[in-house]
Amino acid sequence: MQQNTPSPKKGFNPLILIPVVAGIMVATIFVCAATFVAYALFFYEANPPELTKTRPTMTVEIVQFSKGKDEPPTLAPPTNTPVKVEATATVLTIAATVTPTVAVTATVPLTKTAPVTTTAPTTKSDTITTTAVATKPTVAPTKAPSYPVPTINTAPVTMSSPDYGMQVFLFWKEEIADRDLKLVQEADFRWVKQEFAWREIEGASKGAFDWSRTDRIMNQIDAHGLKVIVRLGVQPKWAAPSIFPEVGPPDNMQDFADFITAVATRYKGRIDAYQIWNEPNLSREWGNRPTNAAEYTAMLKVAYQAVKAVDPFPIVISAGMAPTTRNDDVARPDTYYIQEMYKAGAKPYFDALGAHGPGFKAAPETDPAEIAKTPGLANPGDFEAKNNVPEELRRVYGFRHVEDVRKIMVDNGDAGKKVVLLEFGWTVDPRPNSPYKWHAVSQDEQAAYFGRAYQYAKANWQPWIGIMSLIYVASPQWTRDDEQTYWCVIYPGYPELNVAPAYYKLKEMRK
Repeated sequence: MQQNTPSPKKGFNPLILIPVVAGIMVATIFVCAATFVAYALFFYEANPPELTKTRPTMTVEIVQFSKGKDEPPTLAPPTNTPVKVEATATVLTIAATVTPTVAVTATVPLTKTAPVTTTAPTTKSDTITTTAVATKPTVAPTKAPSYPVPTINTAPVTMSSPDYGMQVFLFWKEEIADRDLKLVQEADFRWVKQEFAWREIEGASKGAFDWSRTDRIMNQIDAHGLKVIVRLGVQPKWAAPSIFPEVGPPDNMQDFADFITAVATRYKGRIDAYQIWNEPNLSREWGNRPTNAAEYTAMLKVAYQAVKAVDPFPIVISAGMAPTTRNDDVARPDTYYIQEMYKAGAKPYFDALGAHGPGFKAAPETDPAEIAKTPGLANPGDFEAKNNVPEELRRVYGFRHVEDVRKIMVDNGDAGKKVVLLEFGWTVDPRPNSPYKWHAVSQDEQAAYFGRAYQYAKANWQPWIGIMSLIYVASPQWTRDDEQTYWCVIYPGYPELNVAPAYYKLKEMRK
């Protein structure tokens, strides 16, 4: 018997929408992708102009000072060797090859807190060559930088033997000061020497102080963990109007004592050492009057007492004397002047004796007796009969003349104190008409002599040698027309960094 089967129901089947929806989605994806590609090709900017302006651009160039031409030195143009610049999120690294062959690697900070790192170049000895890393300065911060709370001295300040320092010039440019302090710190030096010129702090009138720059300087030094010798001197107009703008003692020595009291009070526990005046054995540093060791001793006494009345812990250092063979009202030999200080009663009024020890033409180990007998090591003019310079005074033309100064201390029963070498170095001055040309050395010699000077002191001058503060990390105001430039281990320049080979030698030197 045949059974009837029902026919299938007719109506809408939703499964047919799946391929339709999938097709729409695929089409949408293709449209979005095409739109993104078009935007990337025609509208997207990888480096917006406002960001490009704040990113440093780097160049590497060699600065050479010619020794054989009369015209002023010029900046050598960069070679055609390409410079590859690679950027990361925080630093820019430059590797370059130039002529003569110099390998330079520099890490340049995008912020103030990153260290400046440099690797020493090799140089030719017949030119003065500096590695320059030039950057556009970053955008200035909108608010004053914050500094860590300084460490306050709660015990007498001490020095190692020897100790390591550089003379710096931090007064005028905050950004240059920060860079230079980093360079000192990275060379593993512990001290800087900085002048606090009286006329720049209390210049308008007695009691009218401007601490803005010295506050910033002390904050920066403390932030870099360095110790500081503050050199005090350079009177304001109101303190000695008859000799201004020349440098000399004030009419009333109490004014100088009051100034020192104000400095010591404001920076109590933060200034580690004070140098009282500079080169008073020269008439030009003493109001163009005849030099007078007894007058300077009176100044030293009031300065020492002013410091210690406020802060007993810093080291008070007597002035470094200028090396000179002249013996008249214009200049007095340092050994004569220091002996006269002792005779005037200076012994109780300094904790360490200041000295200057430029090497002139001789290597640091050279015996001063040999220098005194050798034209070319000593000033050739000193050997002329008309100048009548005694042989004993020609010993001043050598680094080891410091030993002559030390002997005076010992002879006066002062062997328990240290000598602080407030200035020493060698010039590489290539200018043919420079009065310093006769004792200029090559860059390679300068670099070697600095290292050997510290080694000699370590081997022969312990325990009586203290801080050895070399000259200079350049003032930003100096140019190649200034003789001071050619003594430097860091040459003038900003934002470019001009580094002498001597700096690298000192950085690599074992401390």
